[in-house]
Amino acid sequence: MADDTTDVHSLITAGRDREAAQRGAGAPGLDPARDDGGPMDPLAQFAQLGPVLGGAVAGIRPDQLDDATPCAGFTVRGVLEHMIGGGTAFAAAYRGETPPEPDFSDPIGGCQAMLGQLGAAITAPGALDRTIQAPFGEVDGDTFARFVVLDGLVHGWDMATATGQPYEPPDELVAAVQTFADQAIDPLRDGETFCPAREPAANATPIERLAAYTGRSTGEHRR
Repeated sequence: MADDTTDVHSLITAGRDREAAQRGAGAPGLDPARDDGGPMDPLAQFAQLGPVLGGAVAGIRPDQLDDATPCAGFTVRGVLEHMIGGGTAFAAAYRGETPPEPDFSDPIGGCQAMLGQLGAAITAPGALDRTIQAPFGEVDGDTFARFVVLDGLVHGWDMATATGQPYEPPDELVAAVQTFADQAIDPLRDGETFCPAREPAANATPIERLAAYTGRSTGEHRR
């Protein structure tokens, strides 16, 4: 039987991008939480993120690409292209390779394919032991994987909210990402990477509270 990384590449080649995204994010058969009951490790987080984020991308209609999102200054297309560009570079970094030029010709399909490729790269043996050149400096692969999950989880909310889709990531995933965000985001608040935190609505869901913490205005986008 082929391993999950091989399956991901086979699915991408066959044009089954959504399935590749979900398979890649879940490789290699990760449990949703560590057996010792400790904090959720980044690969387990990525395993839970894959189906949620992949589903949000797959649910976007082409006529929604120019709709505004809660991510200031970004349309749906802009978020997809941001994720394609970042994910292409990050997958190459986890493989220790020079990234190829990102392809923005098909934002929806391209983002789905990128998720599969990133999943395969980030879950490969030894990937988290690498030093990654992030936009904000060098960081170890384990920590950067947590940034990748944070970015993907919140951008998934951006796109789902903009396009009227339900977005229900597991509470334990959101809690783990919120814990990381509480420790990591404040030094990066420059008005572009992260804006000042917003006050969430009193009845905000956990993912809305996380979105508000990253600088999104959540109340006006609730449906």
